[in-house]
Amino acid sequence: MSARGINFIDRWIANNVPETANADVISVDELTHKLVADAKALGIKRAEIDEEVDSLYRTILDAIMHCDPGSSK
Repeated sequence: MSARGINFIDRWIANNVPETANADVISVDELTHKLVADAKALGIKRAEIDEEVDSLYRTILDAIMHCDPGSSK
């Protein structure tokens, strides 16, 4: 397991998934590609992320669907 991978995912979603994000295929796909690119820029390999989640796409979609605008991230 990669603690670095899961920590990155958690921080990235908190900082990059806007409360107003749409739960449509294009928006989630764009966020997924951005997350992977940002991880790569920090030297985090896709394999480290894939170890932590079954589906990166589904993880981001879940974050959008369960966003509570009244709570802090």
